[in-house]
Amino acid sequence: MSLVLQHVLGSADLQLVSAQLSEFGWPSGKRTAGAAARSVKDNLQADGSVPQVKELERFVSDALRRHPLFEIAARPARVSRLLFSRYEPGMTYGAHTDDALMGKGEDKLRTDLAFTVFLADASSYEGGELVVESALGEQGIKLEAGDAFIYPAGSIHHVAPVTSGVRLAAVGWVQSFVPDLAQRETLFDLSVARTRLSEAGAAREELLRLDKSISNLLRMWAR
Repeated sequence: MSLVLQHVLGSADLQLVSAQLSEFGWPSGKRTAGAAARSVKDNLQADGSVPQVKELERFVSDALRRHPLFEIAARPARVSRLLFSRYEPGMTYGAHTDDALMGKGEDKLRTDLAFTVFLADASSYEGGELVVESALGEQGIKLEAGDAFIYPAGSIHHVAPVTSGVRLAAVGWVQSFVPDLAQRETLFDLSVARTRLSEAGAAREELLRLDKSISNLLRMWAR
């Protein structure tokens, strides 16, 4: 299941993020790519060992986890550190699939889902779409600054070449308590239905039965 999360970052948040990003150095992004993806990755990436970068990672990650749809869509057990990427004209990230396991030692996680938080106004650059392959063909994603896109990490995807302007984004991965995509989607649909029924004034007893079913399915499927 792929999903757009709107307004992960508000206008004030984006101003803070933009100011911070303007102060970062931007070495090559190849150093964090897996062996298979390194040859097709051509972008710049903030140095994650710098304290200011770590602080901004936490700020954006906390905002993502507060989004009302993130919890029910991802059922996150763990969220990776974020990578801040920069694409200047001519830069691209060719077709690849993410490593199934990322990190080292106790920090290693299974990448069930990937996400991109867009940090530059869509009108400020040309190209740079996140293109994700599915059974229905390729889907090009280019969202407004502050919006995020979450999708299965095992899909083949690429970032189209930027032809003008600068594309800025934060990317990361989620290890879900519910690794099975179909089960996770079922829980998402039930949770959305529960919210809509509550807003429509459904009886508390009916909502309680739905809560019971969602909780019991989560108990059954969580790993």
